[in-house]
Amino acid sequence: MDYILSNNDMYNIMKSRDSSYDGKFFICKKTNETYCLASCESVQSPTIEEIIFTQTFIEAEANGYKPCKLCHPNVHEVKWKDRVDVLDIEVPNEFDFIECLVILNRSDEECLHKVVQNELYKLLKFNKKFVLFKISFQNHLTVTFLNGIPTQWMRAQIARYIWDMFDLGTDITPFYSSFKSDHIMGKLTEKFYGLRLIKINNLFEALCWSILGQQINLRFAYTLKKRFVHQFAENFTYKDTQYWVFPTADQIADVKVEELKEMQISTRKAEYIVGVAKLISNGILDQKKLRYEENYQRIVEQLTSIRGIGKWTADYTIMKCFSINSAFPIADVGIHNALKTILKLNEKPSIKELEKLVKQWEGWESYAAFYLWRSLYDEID
Repeated sequence: MDYILSNNDMYNIMKSRDSSYDGKFFICKKTNETYCLASCESVQSPTIEEIIFTQTFIEAEANGYKPCKLCHPNVHEVKWKDRVDVLDIEVPNEFDFIECLVILNRSDEECLHKVVQNELYKLLKFNKKFVLFKISFQNHLTVTFLNGIPTQWMRAQIARYIWDMFDLGTDITPFYSSFKSDHIMGKLTEKFYGLRLIKINNLFEALCWSILGQQINLRFAYTLKKRFVHQFAENFTYKDTQYWVFPTADQIADVKVEELKEMQISTRKAEYIVGVAKLISNGILDQKKLRYEENYQRIVEQLTSIRGIGKWTADYTIMKCFSINSAFPIADVGIHNALKTILKLNEKPSIKELEKLVKQWEGWESYAAFYLWRSLYDEID
């Protein structure tokens, strides 16, 4: 059994700046509301009353602390190399960049990234600074900055963003080994080996996307998202091409419902989006606190207590925004169509039939759903 460090133990380790304990606990400094690794040189021997210790960086952030700009504690587990103008990010053996691009490039109406010749272009914003980069792949992900070199802290946060976006911190080998003989997942995991669940790192974006997609076809959902982004979001032009970031909750909280309705967004969806924006802007709905929850059922309960968020919307949001693999949007039409095709059925499976199937994929429901969606773009023998 591993020895549990006491507060005094961690305090003494902090004073000695022992790097072997980096990532095993985190130092939260009350004086400037930042958190650090055990070895961080910015920790100037505070008193034990001036700090608290947490076991994870997620817990530190849930308590309102921000990552130190010197030691980048939230990036400790990310396997990356900073070459200043370029980042190299290691990937697991079970990773196929081209498979991931199939999902990312599924609509010509997509407005938040571009796929060009097997390279992914993405715009982010840090405070008032736009950072445009492209991601390519050759044994590892290579991130090339296109509009100047961002600060070291920004580079670290971009590495974290990409690590999370491609779900590189999840070991998916159990998913493959557990369902190798499964009559559905066995086929899908063999055909789409290396596909990762593509994440949306922002809770407001994930909720807006899932609300916009309620009970309409995917193409029209992309059209609505594009109108929404182009109306309210900021953009950056590079070589005569515009790149966009998603609007923030603060930007949408004061928007009138009528403005959204002008884009053919229904009254109720417009109300839901503005309502969610207000909850996030006011701090009532907090992604960092939900992330620390790490309990699928409790997150579902919190999300579905919000007007406009039903079980499908909650499950989709959890799949895309949290490191929990238990979400399965069982009412999703795309999943129904995928199973109808794979199982060669005359009609879509019933919810009861689906519930039986999902039980077989316990622990990996989200990946099962994602692979079913992926199958819609290929014939499955």
